[in-house]
Amino acid sequence: MAVARCQHYYSHGGLYFPPPRKVTYLHFFLHDTMSGNNPSAVPVVSPNITTSTGFGGVIAFDDPLTVGPDITSEVIGNAQGLWVSTGKDVLTLMAYLDIGFTKGEFNGSSISVLSRNPITESERELAVVGGKGKFRMAKGYAQLKTYFVNFKTGDAIVEYNVTVIHY
Repeated sequence: MAVARCQHYYSHGGLYFPPPRKVTYLHFFLHDTMSGNNPSAVPVVSPNITTSTGFGGVIAFDDPLTVGPDITSEVIGNAQGLWVSTGKDVLTLMAYLDIGFTKGEFNGSSISVLSRNPITESERELAVVGGKGKFRMAKGYAQLKTYFVNFKTGDAIVEYNVTVIHY
């Protein structure tokens, strides 16, 4: 498809017809590890008040993504971002993450997630709000299911089933 050159920041050209959208289904496991000598998630801000939910805390993470629930299964990418504890009474995180793929058909592409994550619920849904590479202009949703969690250490393995609509 040819795009008319624009001499200004806008164009009075003809109608734009975008290419058809694709739907891609992704399945992987996120490993969020706060314990041990090599954590993938670390607290960067601690609240100056004591709450049962950690309200106000911020955690930065760079979590591996694998094809199976075992950390030794094939790594296909990583999720980088922030968890912000936003629930005063119920443990809830605001999730800001970029899920980047480093293998296969989507190598170099990523999806962006921005959503509330009520982590005490075993199943939940987060919004996919964008993407890059093969996921340019993405939208969709991620259905999360807790596979393993240790509330004492903060370690968790979460199964992701993601539906992405993109060009």
